[in-house]
Amino acid sequence: MLYACNQANGRTKLSDVAEQVAAWEYGKPIDEITSTERKRVYTSIQQHHLSKLEDAGLLEVANGNIRITDKAENLDVYLEIVPEKNIPWATYYLGLAAIGAFSVGIAHVGWLPDAVSVSVVAALFASVLAVSAAIHSIESRQMTFSAADVPPEVSR
Repeated sequence: MLYACNQANGRTKLSDVAEQVAAWEYGKPIDEITSTERKRVYTSIQQHHLSKLEDAGLLEVANGNIRITDKAENLDVYLEIVPEKNIPWATYYLGLAAIGAFSVGIAHVGWLPDAVSVSVVAALFASVLAVSAAIHSIESRQMTFSAADVPPEVSR
Protein backbone atom coordinates (compact mmCIF):
# COMPACT_ATOMS: atom_id res chain seq x y z
CA MET A 1 0.00 0.00 0.00
CA LEU A 2 2.73 2.45 0.91
CA TYR A 3 4.45 1.80 -2.42
CA ALA A 4 1.26 2.55 -4.34
CA CYS A 5 0.66 5.73 -2.35
CA ASN A 6 4.26 6.77 -2.80
CA GLN A 7 4.01 6.31 -6.57
CA ALA A 8 1.05 8.69 -6.57
CA ASN A 9 3.24 11.38 -4.93
CA GLY A 10 1.78 10.79 -1.51
CA ARG A 11 -1.91 11.45 -2.25
CA THR A 12 -4.35 9.09 -3.90
CA LYS A 13 -7.72 7.40 -3.65
CA LEU A 14 -8.33 4.06 -2.00
CA SER A 15 -9.77 2.70 -5.26
CA ASP A 16 -6.57 3.62 -7.14
CA VAL A 17 -4.41 1.98 -4.47
CA ALA A 18 -6.52 -1.19 -4.61
CA GLU A 19 -6.20 -1.27 -8.39
CA GLN A 20 -2.40 -0.90 -8.30
CA VAL A 21 -1.94 -3.46 -5.51
CA ALA A 22 -4.20 -5.91 -7.36
CA ALA A 23 -2.09 -5.46 -10.50
CA TRP A 24 1.06 -6.26 -8.51
CA GLU A 25 -0.49 -9.21 -6.70
CA TYR A 26 -1.94 -10.78 -9.83
CA GLY A 27 1.02 -9.90 -12.05
CA LYS A 28 -1.11 -8.06 -14.61
CA PRO A 29 -1.33 -4.56 -16.04
CA ILE A 30 -3.95 -2.42 -14.30
CA ASP A 31 -6.29 -2.46 -17.31
CA GLU A 32 -6.43 -6.30 -17.19
CA ILE A 33 -7.53 -6.52 -13.53
CA THR A 34 -11.03 -7.92 -13.19
CA SER A 35 -13.61 -6.33 -10.93
CA THR A 36 -13.49 -9.43 -8.70
CA GLU A 37 -9.71 -9.13 -8.26
CA ARG A 38 -9.98 -5.39 -7.60
CA LYS A 39 -12.80 -5.88 -5.09
CA ARG A 40 -10.91 -8.65 -3.26
CA VAL A 41 -7.88 -6.39 -2.77
CA TYR A 42 -10.01 -3.32 -1.97
CA THR A 43 -11.85 -5.24 0.76
CA SER A 44 -8.61 -6.57 2.23
CA ILE A 45 -7.05 -3.12 2.30
CA GLN A 46 -10.13 -1.52 3.79
CA GLN A 47 -10.74 -4.18 6.46
CA HIS A 48 -7.18 -5.04 7.49
CA HIS A 49 -4.41 -2.74 6.32
CA LEU A 50 -5.78 0.78 6.21
CA SER A 51 -6.60 1.14 9.90
CA LYS A 52 -3.28 -0.40 10.98
CA LEU A 53 -1.27 1.98 8.81
CA GLU A 54 -3.38 4.90 10.00
CA ASP A 55 -2.95 3.87 13.66
CA ALA A 56 0.81 3.65 13.08
CA GLY A 57 0.74 7.24 11.82
CA LEU A 58 1.88 6.33 8.31
CA LEU A 59 -1.32 7.30 6.47
CA GLU A 60 -4.15 9.77 6.87
CA VAL A 61 -7.50 8.67 5.47
CA ALA A 62 -10.49 10.91 4.78
CA ASN A 63 -13.47 10.34 2.47
CA GLY A 64 -11.76 7.61 0.44
CA ASN A 65 -8.63 9.73 -0.01
CA ILE A 66 -5.28 8.55 1.33
CA ARG A 67 -2.29 10.72 2.13
CA ILE A 68 1.15 9.55 3.23
CA THR A 69 2.26 11.31 6.40
CA ASP A 70 5.67 12.87 7.01
CA LYS A 71 6.46 9.86 9.20
CA ALA A 72 5.94 7.53 6.22
CA GLU A 73 7.96 9.75 3.88
CA ASN A 74 10.90 9.51 6.27
CA LEU A 75 10.47 5.77 6.62
CA ASP A 76 13.42 3.72 5.47
CA VAL A 77 11.93 0.37 4.61
CA TYR A 78 14.31 -2.55 4.74
CA LEU A 79 13.08 -5.88 3.54
CA GLU A 80 15.24 -8.88 3.04
CA ILE A 81 13.59 -10.92 0.35
CA VAL A 82 15.16 -14.37 0.25
CA PRO A 83 14.42 -16.18 -3.02
CA GLU A 84 13.95 -19.94 -3.00
CA LYS A 85 17.14 -21.98 -2.60
CA ASN A 86 18.97 -18.97 -1.09
CA ILE A 87 19.89 -18.23 2.50
CA PRO A 88 19.40 -15.01 4.50
CA TRP A 89 22.41 -12.71 4.71
CA ALA A 90 22.64 -13.14 8.50
CA THR A 91 23.03 -16.90 8.09
CA TYR A 92 25.57 -16.38 5.31
CA TYR A 93 27.71 -14.07 7.47
CA LEU A 94 27.50 -16.48 10.41
CA GLY A 95 28.74 -19.31 8.20
CA LEU A 96 31.44 -17.10 6.71
CA ALA A 97 32.66 -16.16 10.20
CA ALA A 98 32.80 -19.83 11.22
CA ILE A 99 34.77 -20.77 8.10
CA GLY A 100 37.11 -17.80 8.61
CA ALA A 101 37.76 -18.62 12.27
CA PHE A 102 38.34 -22.29 11.43
CA SER A 103 40.73 -21.39 8.59
CA VAL A 104 42.75 -18.94 10.68
CA GLY A 105 42.87 -21.50 13.49
CA ILE A 106 44.19 -24.22 11.17
CA ALA A 107 46.79 -21.81 9.78
CA HIS A 108 47.80 -20.75 13.30
CA VAL A 109 48.51 -24.30 14.49
CA GLY A 110 50.52 -25.00 11.34
CA TRP A 111 48.29 -27.56 9.64
CA LEU A 112 48.60 -25.79 6.29
CA PRO A 113 51.66 -25.85 3.99
CA ASP A 114 54.49 -23.49 4.98
CA ALA A 115 53.73 -21.22 2.02
CA VAL A 116 50.32 -20.40 3.53
CA SER A 117 50.71 -18.20 6.60
CA VAL A 118 48.08 -16.93 9.01
CA SER A 119 48.38 -13.52 7.32
CA VAL A 120 47.56 -15.00 3.90
CA VAL A 121 44.52 -16.83 5.28
CA ALA A 122 43.35 -13.69 7.13
CA ALA A 123 43.81 -11.54 4.00
CA LEU A 124 41.88 -14.05 1.89
CA PHE A 125 39.08 -14.11 4.46
CA ALA A 126 38.99 -10.29 4.60
CA SER A 127 38.74 -10.19 0.79
CA VAL A 128 35.82 -12.63 0.74
CA LEU A 129 34.14 -10.62 3.49
CA ALA A 130 34.63 -7.34 1.57
CA VAL A 131 33.17 -8.78 -1.65
CA SER A 132 30.24 -10.25 0.29
CA ALA A 133 29.56 -6.92 1.99
CA ALA A 134 29.66 -5.10 -1.36
CA ILE A 135 27.15 -7.50 -2.90
CA HIS A 136 24.95 -7.25 0.20
CA SER A 137 25.10 -3.44 0.03
CA ILE A 138 24.04 -3.41 -3.63
CA GLU A 139 21.14 -5.78 -2.94
CA SER A 140 20.05 -3.73 0.09
CA ARG A 141 19.86 -0.54 -1.98
CA GLN A 142 17.40 -2.31 -4.27
CA MET A 143 15.08 -2.79 -1.28
CA THR A 144 14.54 0.91 -0.57
CA PHE A 145 11.21 2.72 -0.55
CA SER A 146 11.07 4.95 -3.62
CA ALA A 147 8.43 6.10 -6.07
CA ALA A 148 10.10 4.36 -9.01
CA ASP A 149 10.03 0.89 -7.49
CA VAL A 150 7.46 -1.80 -7.34
CA PRO A 151 7.47 -3.57 -4.00
CA PRO A 152 10.53 -5.83 -3.74
CA GLU A 153 8.42 -8.84 -2.80
CA VAL A 154 6.57 -8.48 -6.11
CA SER A 155 9.62 -8.06 -8.33
CA ARG A 156 11.56 -11.10 -7.03
